[in-house]
Amino acid sequence: MATAKKEADLATVSRFFQAPSTHYFLFGPRGTGKSTWLRETYRDALWIDLLKPEILREYVARPERLREIVAGNPSREVVVIDEVQKAPVLLDVVHDLIESRAGPRFVLTGSSSRKLKREGVDLLAGRALLRALHPFMAAELGDRFRLDAALTEGLVPLVWSSKEPEEVLKAYVGLYLKEEVQMEGLVRRIDGFARFLEAVSFSHAAVLNVSEVARECQVSRKTVEGYLEILEDLLLAFQVPVFSKRAQRHLTAHPKFFWFDAGVFVAMRPAGPLDRPEEIGGAALEGLVAQHLRAWIDYSGEDFTLNFWRTKSGNEVDFVIYGRHGFWALEVKRSATVRPADLRGLKAFREDYPEAELRLLYGGEETLVVDGIRCVPCEEFLLELFPGRPLP
Repeated sequence: MATAKKEADLATVSRFFQAPSTHYFLFGPRGTGKSTWLRETYRDALWIDLLKPEILREYVARPERLREIVAGNPSREVVVIDEVQKAPVLLDVVHDLIESRAGPRFVLTGSSSRKLKREGVDLLAGRALLRALHPFMAAELGDRFRLDAALTEGLVPLVWSSKEPEEVLKAYVGLYLKEEVQMEGLVRRIDGFARFLEAVSFSHAAVLNVSEVARECQVSRKTVEGYLEILEDLLLAFQVPVFSKRAQRHLTAHPKFFWFDAGVFVAMRPAGPLDRPEEIGGAALEGLVAQHLRAWIDYSGEDFTLNFWRTKSGNEVDFVIYGRHGFWALEVKRSATVRPADLRGLKAFREDYPEAELRLLYGGEETLVVDGIRCVPCEEFLLELFPGRPLP
């Protein structure tokens, strides 16, 4: 009964994403609700769904058909081309129609930028804005958000609304392995890429050492770098660089690695008798915060950057958000109590950057101020994280 209600509620989830008033690309991994949101927003749009094989064949064979169908539907103010990366040749026609200034507004969705980049497409030479749709944010779900479920099943709308989220997660991972990677020939051997996925899953929410991953997979460093590029092009993963502005200490050079969704990480990460649940749970929690901060930055439309801070002596802060209208340092801990060791990295950061606002996100239930540092329950922080507002 609860699952049926959750499915019914999916249509009522109001997303924070705000559409620009001009042409734009809307990127996001599959299942994040791009098509659902667009169909609700542009109910009268002319829709070209390139996921349908027969439609894809038509437009690949005759891209000028787009010009003909636009001319035949002059009353349509918006044209949506879904999964445009499947037919990048269409962008030449779109570009020409935009330049004519007499056509409709184009909204172009994509779950991968790889083919567009590989074929030298310049994304309309800046004529269209780039936007992203992320998994659900906790504040979008409100009282339907469950932290424990988010840490194991994730917040991809396709999975969140499913009756069997674990099975859908497995199928979701398989979709990208088989369809996006294997069918498009992005790698020569799918088994080698599968070994890489297992090895790199241990780097989630950790400093990424490409050489170590290469040794684990028994492939070259260059091969691993190519695999990482594939994950980022498919929007399945992202890297967080080191914050180095006005650095006063020796910092690590390697970025942190994250899967785009905590549930996808759990599905990718092998688990067995030697794996401690708190180790996987801690990485999942940090990843959940990371995906929220990315969405908050994108939806806020501000010039914030997302970084982390780690000195070679071992002091670390999980996230640093820096921009014209704010400067925050955040540490994420799963423990239900605040321990002195939990604040060590934040205190070191404060010595170098007294301008920053400090936050410890932890697994307790009370908001505290300890040694001048605001300690906030992680679930409360996520539920109060709204684009356009300062961090809670």
